[in-house]
Amino acid sequence: DLYEELMSEYLAVLTRRSIKWSKLLKGKSKVQKNVRLKRYVRKGIPNEHRPLIWMAASGAQDQLDKNPEYYQSLLGARHDPKLVETICTDLNRTFPDNINFRKTSSPCWQKALFNVLSAYGHHNPSVGYCQGMNFIAGYLLIVTKDEEKSFWLMEALLGRILPDYFTPAMLGLKMDQEVLGELVKVKNPKVWQTMMDQNVTWTLVVSRWFICLYIDVLPVETVLRVWDCLFYEGSKILFRVALTLIHHNEALIQQAQSLPDVCQAFKQITHGPFVDNCHSFMQKIFIEPGSFSTSTLTKLRAMCRSRIITEES
Repeated sequence: DLYEELMSEYLAVLTRRSIKWSKLLKGKSKVQKNVRLKRYVRKGIPNEHRPLIWMAASGAQDQLDKNPEYYQSLLGARHDPKLVETICTDLNRTFPDNINFRKTSSPCWQKALFNVLSAYGHHNPSVGYCQGMNFIAGYLLIVTKDEEKSFWLMEALLGRILPDYFTPAMLGLKMDQEVLGELVKVKNPKVWQTMMDQNVTWTLVVSRWFICLYIDVLPVETVLRVWDCLFYEGSKILFRVALTLIHHNEALIQQAQSLPDVCQAFKQITHGPFVDNCHSFMQKIFIEPGSFSTSTLTKLRAMCRSRIITEES
């Protein structure tokens, strides 16, 4: 009942936003980044405009325009049998509850999902394919309903917005989890102390948040809103979401008396009214964590990257 009430309120918000977006875009197929557009993106992009805005904001549209035949050429190239086998293993595991990905559906998006993943694997052989990428590609297909756009958005995400997240060493992913720890140390020292006291690594509790970009972690509408900002503003958004979840649930995490308690608390904080109400949640991610500059993030990343390389060498 609470969810129904929430959604009926949110639908009214969506209707208002949709009218404003239609006035802003006036049927244009190209958009330029500016302060007004950024404000609109933070308030949520209506479903019908998401593919256009994501493609424009991430630079994916520019890449598609410069390389119009490239995606088809990847599909036509000789496929690496090992890559194909690995991708095929994960196809049935991708959104099994979503009707579009069931084998009985017409059309079934499993073929499109395979195409996007194999094209990306051949486009970026240093990454190839690893688990987690299937959910990202599947999510992009759900939003764009277009293979080629999904491929170029994936290229923008994994190549530019989140480099080294899906390479075999996953250095970018490990680094950003450590960076989150450093930010929590400054912004929520009591939570940081709890983590130290219970000997819990950040990887243990937040790796899924980062590797799945909050898919299957937060409610669908909330994830879509997070991705709106991710494509427009970059990876800083992932930290804003994580810090808001931690800040808002500081007291709950501090109550943890053991490692399992901490893990349970981190599972708990991604459910409930606070995250269900995506509109108010997205307002809070730009307020609750306070400010942290891009230069701060760059310094922390350099420090954490070098620490990880030293530890692993």
